Formats: sequence, structure tokens, C-alpha cells
Amino acid sequence: MLRHDDPGMGYGPIQMLVVGFDGNRFRGEIWPELERLKREGVVRIIDLMLVRKDEAGAVTHIVASDLDWEEAAKFGEAMGALAGYARDGLPGIERGGMKGLAEMMDGHLFNQDDVFRLEQLVPAGMTTAVALIEHVWAEPFLGAVSRANGFELLNEWVTPIQIMETGGAFERRRAWNDGDRA
Repeated sequence: MLRHDDPGMGYGPIQMLVVGFDGNRFRGEIWPELERLKREGVVRIIDLMLVRKDEAGAVTHIVASDLDWEEAAKFGEAMGALAGYARDGLPGIERGGMKGLAEMMDGHLFNQDDVFRLEQLVPAGMTTAVALIEHVWAEPFLGAVSRANGFELLNEWVTPIQIMETGGAFERRRAWNDGDRA
């Protein structure tokens, strides 16, 4: 079993976040907040692609990453090695690492095909961003859990909307776990 403190880790959890906006009337709040989170060591942008399609269907796109070329290559190699291990066991580590390194040689995980596919999906009058965000804050915490011989059993984001939609299901689940099966 790969553990968080194994060689080649050293990354926080990676989240893929996809957000959409009607139109393109931004108030200048998103980028400064993202920069604050990055500056404070909370998150790091592994890769980002933004596609905007105006009402006439004209498309513009932006790609960005916080990784320099060397960091991107190391990230690609580490993630590729993990994927290779998951697919083929120990023999897959080297092959997967090489494939991951090659994938990130341009500094981006998202390529022109991904941008094109997103351009095709975004309706006119909408802006969509897909971001791979590393949760830098969690890496030291998960390392401490691993050093204590712990491991992650579940990692699920729960939004306020989901809590409202459960209509008390969390309470019922807790009661069931406490032995009240009524």
C-alpha cells in the first residue's frame, strides 16, 4: 500500500474544480482571493483552463499554472508513477513516471485537445474554468497521520446545499451508528 510519506509523494490532495459563469461580467473578486490563498500556502494551481464564449460564439481561452517547468516535470513524473503502480504494480512505476513526465513537459496537464473539448461544451454567453488545485495545507497534516500509522478512509466534500438536501439524513445516520436502528 502506498502511504502518504512514501517517496514521490510530498503533494497535498488535488481537487478538480469546475465552475461556470453566465456571461463575463466579473467584479474582480475571484483572482485576488485565489492569489491570497496561494500566498498564504493554502492552495497551489497545478493547472487551469478558462474558456469564454461570447453571445456570438467567439471563443477566448486562458491556461495557467503555478508550477515552473521543473516542478511540472517532477509533478508529472510522480503522478505518472502512482498511476503506473495502480495499473501494473511495481513494474508500472518507471513506465508511468516517464509517461507522466512527458505529459507535463509543456508545463500543463490540460492540452489543446482538452481546451477544444471545453470550447465545444461551453454554450454561448458563458465562461467556464477547470482548475486542478493542490491543497497545500493538507500535505503536512496527512504526513502526520501517516507517521502515526493512520490512513485516509474517506475524503468527501460536503456542501451546505447537500446538507440541506439530506433533510436530516446525517442525524438519522448518526442515530443508526449509535445502535438506534428504529
